[in-house]
Amino acid sequence: MFTGIITDMGEVLALTRAGDLRARIGTHYDAASIDIGASIACDGVCLTVVAKGQEPQDWFEVQVSAESVARTNIGSWKIGKRLNLERALKVGDELGGHIVSGHVDGLAEIVAMADEGDSTRFTFRAPRALAGYIACKGSIALNGTSLTVNEVKGTDFGVNIIPHTKSVTTWNSARAGDRVNLEIDTLARYVARLAEWKA
Repeated sequence: MFTGIITDMGEVLALTRAGDLRARIGTHYDAASIDIGASIACDGVCLTVVAKGQEPQDWFEVQVSAESVARTNIGSWKIGKRLNLERALKVGDELGGHIVSGHVDGLAEIVAMADEGDSTRFTFRAPRALAGYIACKGSIALNGTSLTVNEVKGTDFGVNIIPHTKSVTTWNSARAGDRVNLEIDTLARYVARLAEWKA
């Protein structure tokens, strides 16, 4: 489990395909403190650490299944791509965002961006199958970042990203047309399932 509060920006250092996709990610985390088998959210995707090292910088490697590549934007990763990183939540940690599983539901597209004061208003387009789970003033995880939905109109929804968030995440380099990993709020998923079950 994660909170959607980004704690590092990593960088894709290497990509190899041998059955599954394997990615080496440079990090500011102390690699010595990362356990093999640990979960790290990489742009919102919960991935398992399979190797780690500290030369020439701290890094860890993850193995990515074909299912994860198909459901997320991992298939477009390139060497040098910056990633939002978050280590798994520990008992007693502050829950500053919302409960995020790291299980991406689909891809949203940035369709518009506009500055509003020092913040930036982003408009996203969600897949129709997921749009019904997105509610005004509800929580959503986009590329692993816990954000509040400002408005919803059909399959489009808007969020504001404040300067602090832009400075500590990859949102400062986002562009219209980018496809981002979208995870709907867990509570919305279960409420919808309960309503479907009772119907």
